[in-house]
Amino acid sequence: MCIGVPGQICAIDGNQAKVDVCGIQRDVDLTLVGAVNEQGESRMGQWVLVHVGFAMSVIDEAEARDTLAALQNMFDVEPDVGALMWGEER
Repeated sequence: MCIGVPGQICAIDGNQAKVDVCGIQRDVDLTLVGAVNEQGESRMGQWVLVHVGFAMSVIDEAEARDTLAALQNMFDVEPDVGALMWGEER
């Protein structure tokens, strides 16, 4: 099973971005979603689903927060889920 974790783009350099995932900034490749949207506007501040270092899709904030809440509920039952949200940093 693959799980994408929501994060908010906080810096962009070409197709590379810093994405805040649960307070941890991760390096994420934006190649699959693009650094700009269809209107040519920067994706800065947008939410993306991150899987193995790639932004797989752009999502809205409500969906991101719902997914984070679901992951938190999973963490309450299965602590191994914490690695998805906080990585090894926490």
